[in-house]
Amino acid sequence: MSLADAELDKEGFLLHLEDWSPEVAEELARREGIDLGDAHWEIIHLLRDYYAQFDASPAMRPLVKYCRLRLGADKASSIYLLKLFPGSPAKLGSKIAGLPKPENCL
Repeated sequence: MSLADAELDKEGFLLHLEDWSPEVAEELARREGIDLGDAHWEIIHLLRDYYAQFDASPAMRPLVKYCRLRLGADKASSIYLLKLFPGSPAKLGSKIAGLPKPENCL
């Protein structure tokens, strides 16, 4: 699946979870000016795990708490996440991870 074959909403989020693939993530990230590295992929996989567990995309606070639980305190800060996904890490990370927009994000 490529991004050209996927349906997006007006904000660029995938409409269908099954349209996501690592290649789609790479293209979504490129559109946002992000070159995905290992640290990005660690958070993308964490976001997808969170969604699988809770059937929702996390807002910022739950994302930081989940990072602390799963990745440790050194990766569980807003500053760390902002360096990877500038602006709104929960929203941008969820978009690249192929998840719905978090409910609490503008």
